[in-house]
Amino acid sequence: MDKIKSIGWIIIVISAVAILYALIFNPAAWIVYAISLIFIPLFILSLGLISMAQGKKEDDEDKTKEPFIGY
Repeated sequence: MDKIKSIGWIIIVISAVAILYALIFNPAAWIVYAISLIFIPLFILSLGLISMAQGKKEDDEDKTKEPFIGY
């Protein structure tokens, strides 16, 4: 889960920087369109990855009390 969480944070930082670049520096129109088509969905995806990687507190207690024995 730490790998997914770290990937999610990396994607969110990269996409936020790209979105802020498009807002602040006012590049050409095609660059703004490319940023909006690529980095806004990646931003939303990374929020989902981060929330999925955290897990619930109840699951943490179950993991420590009962080890995984397989199927």
